[in-house]
Amino acid sequence: MNYSQTLDYLFSRLPMYQRVGAAAYKADLKNTIKICQALGNPQNKLQCIHVAGTNGKGSTSHMIAAVLQKAGYKVGLYTSPHLLDFRERIKINGKMIAKEYIVDFVDQHKTKFEEIEPSFFEWTVGLAFDYFANKEVDVAVIEVGLGGRLDSTNVINPVVSVITNIGTDHMNLLGDTLQKIAAEKAGIIKARKPVVVSQYQTELVSIFSDKAKELKAPIQFASKEFKVIESKKRDSF
Repeated sequence: MNYSQTLDYLFSRLPMYQRVGAAAYKADLKNTIKICQALGNPQNKLQCIHVAGTNGKGSTSHMIAAVLQKAGYKVGLYTSPHLLDFRERIKINGKMIAKEYIVDFVDQHKTKFEEIEPSFFEWTVGLAFDYFANKEVDVAVIEVGLGGRLDSTNVINPVVSVITNIGTDHMNLLGDTLQKIAAEKAGIIKARKPVVVSQYQTELVSIFSDKAKELKAPIQFASKEFKVIESKKRDSF
């Protein structure tokens, strides 16, 4: 397959293996785990930063990647969705993954993966982990696609988890209250790994704090530690 045919094949996984509506939200991570095993568990070779939340997770992921790159690190960035080009989802130091890598990856793993029947998103996560591991990035910034606890990206053991503010997104999938949605996002918190929650939302604090306490994970609420103050230059005479 050429690049265009390869993308058509990947996008065909959307209707084939995922149904419209709540049924598309899978109840476990079995497919992603099987994919990672087939690839030699590349996610275990990465130093990851995991970013979840309702608003700002994409911007936060890009800002973290930019800061780390400026500091001299080789940084992988996985985000979704893309705007114009599928390759926007997978970048290293701002450069999109090569078309040839995508074609070769799909060609190499197509037969094995079809036994697993992964979705488009599971294919893409496997591709990102494989690419970042083979290119030996120093850090991989991984944005959650949907929710957190059951998102395909939630097979990593990050050095730090980041959760941006919580709003009423995908209530048919994640829960009909902010508390239920927050609990799904809190699913990316890992044992003894620090977590930063961007906004101190009074009604949700206990959900994150209790989860962090259960897992002995150090937790900080960024809005309690830092404030953005508008600076205006005074006219000079």
